[in-house]
Amino acid sequence: MNMKSNESGRRFNRFKAGMRRIFTFKRKYLAIPYFVFLLLFVVIPIVIILLYAFTATNEAGNLYLSGEAFVNFFSSPSKLNVLLVSLYIGVLNTLICLLIGYPIAYLLADKKVNKNYVMVVLFIMPMWINFVLRTGATRDLLNLLGLKGGEHPYVATMIGMVYNYLPFTILPLYTTMIKLDKAQIEASRDLGCNKFQTFTKAILPQSVPGIISAAEMVFMPTMSSYVISGTLSEGKLTLFGNSIAASFENNMWNDGSFMALIMLILIFVTMFLTSRFGEKEEERKVGLW
Repeated sequence: MNMKSNESGRRFNRFKAGMRRIFTFKRKYLAIPYFVFLLLFVVIPIVIILLYAFTATNEAGNLYLSGEAFVNFFSSPSKLNVLLVSLYIGVLNTLICLLIGYPIAYLLADKKVNKNYVMVVLFIMPMWINFVLRTGATRDLLNLLGLKGGEHPYVATMIGMVYNYLPFTILPLYTTMIKLDKAQIEASRDLGCNKFQTFTKAILPQSVPGIISAAEMVFMPTMSSYVISGTLSEGKLTLFGNSIAASFENNMWNDGSFMALIMLILIFVTMFLTSRFGEKEEERKVGLW
């Protein structure tokens, strides 16, 4: 009986080891679709952008290394002006969305004010509507109010930007604020802090991750947007995204690719700075405790 039980035990252990190898094998290859997607839609497009950004085409149609697109961009006052205007619009839109979205997200996360998720859904519902349709409806509404894009391009564009990107500000702020440590807020009040001190010392530091996420989701999409500025300003305001689109539409692949590369660099720099700021904030919180 002991021999049979030992043999059964060994068989069971071999079976278990075999099943473990099978499941380990499967888990290892579950990442294949992700890597294929990454290769097809991230790596290869970036390589193509780099290829066109630093090459040119001769009369025979052959590519050769060239810095022509680099020179064309940095020697063109109009292109540099478009970049500066886009940075200004991106920063301004981010600040306005944060100023409007922060108190809204705080109220939505406060269960004393909002006891259900209906209000949250109402604020993020515009995200469910087609982007172009939202922009067209905004243009028609502004025309009715007398704010035509041809006459007020900056005002009309900023209204459209804030309307379209405000939900992208509220959602990450809301998801951060519903996780606020209420004990810290109550402790600050018990220790004699007024409302402003409670906000700056207990609420605002905890909501920094949501602010960073909201800024990332608004700033770069604003710069690269071309539908909103093109539609609402009636072509009077050109952003960086409009310049890239116009370059490709006019078969200026090298110039368009170099500007797209500039946009990628700005995205990486923004992500690096915000991640570093987030790390410092976490270190500061740890230091406080």
